[in-house]
Amino acid sequence: VQLQASGGGSVQPGGSLRLSCGPSLTYDPIGWFRQAPGKEREGVSCISISDGSTNYADSVKGRFTASTDNAKHTVYLQMNDLKPEDTAVYYCASAIPSLVRQRGCSIRSDDYHNWGQGTQVTVSS
Repeated sequence: VQLQASGGGSVQPGGSLRLSCGPSLTYDPIGWFRQAPGKEREGVSCISISDGSTNYADSVKGRFTASTDNAKHTVYLQMNDLKPEDTAVYYCASAIPSLVRQRGCSIRSDDYHNWGQGTQVTVSS
């Protein structure tokens, strides 16, 4: 089942958005990624559904928080203090099971599959 990201939109610098990703089902971990026009896809965050551990790219540490609602099979990415450089299409994906033991909660896109449609986030004044 492909994961679908939603919740994007347009905000001013300093604003906030919360992205949702689902259905997470038994996928573990779930990663968040983004791709800006003309740039390569970048890993943003990862969350382990089983133990709640997280991993973040340096560019978003302290501003973005990943969380999970297992009852709703949904993973969230709370994005605060957004900056223009956060503008991108955001995607979620599930880790390739055979790589999880080796990679852990990775933010390398090559470690993921089940990519669905992304959601656009635009930060502009």
